[in-house]
Amino acid sequence: MKVDFVIGGTQKGGTSALDAFLRQHPQICMPADLKEVHFFDREEMFRGNKPEYANYHAHFDCHREHLVTGEASPIYMYWNSAPYRIWSYNPAMKWILILRNPIDRAYSAWNMERARGADTLPFDQAIAQETDRCRAALPLQHRVFSYADRGFYSGQVRRLFDIFGPENCLILLNEDLQQRHEQTLTTIFEFVGVDRSVRPNANRVFEHDYEQPLDPAIRSRLLDTFYFDIKQLEHLLGRDLSAWYAE
Repeated sequence: MKVDFVIGGTQKGGTSALDAFLRQHPQICMPADLKEVHFFDREEMFRGNKPEYANYHAHFDCHREHLVTGEASPIYMYWNSAPYRIWSYNPAMKWILILRNPIDRAYSAWNMERARGADTLPFDQAIAQETDRCRAALPLQHRVFSYADRGFYSGQVRRLFDIFGPENCLILLNEDLQQRHEQTLTTIFEFVGVDRSVRPNANRVFEHDYEQPLDPAIRSRLLDTFYFDIKQLEHLLGRDLSAWYAE
């Protein structure tokens, strides 16, 4: 077997909701035992001469009615070595990315890690100390404290375009899944090659319930951090992202 597509990003962008919608399509096979397989971002899987793809495929229980196979591991777009590993596995892999305002994404990720007990710093301190804290993971990226770093999308998207070609990359916004739900799902079904008429049950796309809203002063500082990357992404995608940098 070969996995045909990955929902490769971004973390806290709406990938869990999309995974749930795609699982309702009778022609799509998704992992049977978990949402995020995390095969191509695991260094231990690639230390030998040849990766054990059988370990990857063991997560799937596909049947005759399934036309395509996919999985959702949103770290794949961010993890430096993952795209090249995926190309070696399947050069024709299709990528689905759901991008979210990087400021909101960072705050959502911090709230998640705080709720898990993985981060005890206030958000502003976590952002201020991110570079120093992430050095502990070098030469790899940090899986927990990379709140801002994951939000520099333009370089990540450009790398996927260079490796797989823009035609194999479907770049969506979180707003697409929220505001143009059925149209967006139809686009995804066409992209992966299954019946576009299937209508999954409606569900809430993203949770926005935090104990405290993001401090406007912190948002303003982060806007300065992300502004030029958002402008690059606008040019790369040919989409208006002004809502992301409008104060």
